[in-house]
Amino acid sequence: MEQRRQVIPRPPEIEVGSPAPWAGLPLSARSGIRLDQVVGAVRAQHHALSGAERVTFGAPPGLGAPAAVLVPLFEEGGEARVVLTRRAAHLRTHTGEVSFPGGRLDHGESPETGATREAAEEVGLDPVTVEAVGRLSSLSTFSSGATITPVVGVLGGRPRLRPNPGEVEHVFDVSLAELAADGVFREERWRLPGRPVPPGAENPGWFPMWFFELPDDTVWGATARMLVELLRIALEV
Repeated sequence: MEQRRQVIPRPPEIEVGSPAPWAGLPLSARSGIRLDQVVGAVRAQHHALSGAERVTFGAPPGLGAPAAVLVPLFEEGGEARVVLTRRAAHLRTHTGEVSFPGGRLDHGESPETGATREAAEEVGLDPVTVEAVGRLSSLSTFSSGATITPVVGVLGGRPRLRPNPGEVEHVFDVSLAELAADGVFREERWRLPGRPVPPGAENPGWFPMWFFELPDDTVWGATARMLVELLRIALEV
């Protein structure tokens, strides 16, 4: 398959960031991450949020239409794995970027219903095979301002997926242990005028951008932020 490499719009001013939040854990603690371990941690975290999801920093929330993505998890060989997509090369925005299936919510639609509907449209995932177990923190993208709710969904096993060529170029999966392995995660600190920064930031004007370097893809942006939160919850760091 011919791949069109995504373009990451790095600014002129970049600094090397911090190590991965889980870098201090021994490799044994980052291997063999089971699905039940992840589900239990996500359910506990979702309950702790009490319906008022924290908003991770980005654009101010509520400026765009509400959206949701599905974070599909399944277990194989004792490892929790997550399904990701690569956006089609002909799309006008976020061309070739790695993302979770999802999109804007219809009027009155819950994040769980919208996320599973979009996953069915984009990759052919049957909604009845998805058990929603919780949500990650809502976040807003700087480019669109849409407020995105990530819905964590559990599948009974490896799904049979059919990418919609109008939206998705490729669908693949990766284990959480692979994402947490040494040398995969990288943080850069970017500086862009007008970009919001987290409260209490040590260097105002600079903000962290996270990357996961996979063999055939780079995961960054909002998708990387969701994966970082998922790993932090699962690994309790």
